[in-house]
Amino acid sequence: MKYLLLALLFAAATSPLLAQTAWSDNTRALPDKLRRVPVGIMLWHTPNPNYPEPDVAQPGHYLWKHSTMVRNETGQELEVVECGSFIWYSAAGWQANLTETPAEFAELFGCPQARLRPGTTYTFAKNYRYAASAKSLYGGDALWYILAKDNSGKLYKGMGLIETEASVQGK
Repeated sequence: MKYLLLALLFAAATSPLLAQTAWSDNTRALPDKLRRVPVGIMLWHTPNPNYPEPDVAQPGHYLWKHSTMVRNETGQELEVVECGSFIWYSAAGWQANLTETPAEFAELFGCPQARLRPGTTYTFAKNYRYAASAKSLYGGDALWYILAKDNSGKLYKGMGLIETEASVQGK
């Protein structure tokens, strides 16, 4: 019985580490999938930082209105592999949030066939975050990323942090 109790205590103590697969080395700033990949794409958000505002379409709800832009800076056409985000809202650090397929990216960013032409900016105009009530407003950071490859298969990344705040401005 004593050994079973010790095993359960050990399992409980290490379970947060097992859940943290997106960011296994917390001595490094980036989640695993973004490390060791050269930057070739600019990714940014506006406005940033971003504050919630009442959702006029749904009284009592809130939304953070922002846009996300990407621009290929490699000088050659790139094919999107994936786009997504990690979120940081607690001491646990980066958590995988969402992943978009190339087809989803193409639709959301207005990028035909998910092919990034050099120097062209593609925009996800209504990249909004939603809250069902004032009680569910919380701040946190989201690290958006894009991975795309050139014709030889070389992978490039772009990434951009957006700060989403919990306080409604003017209150």
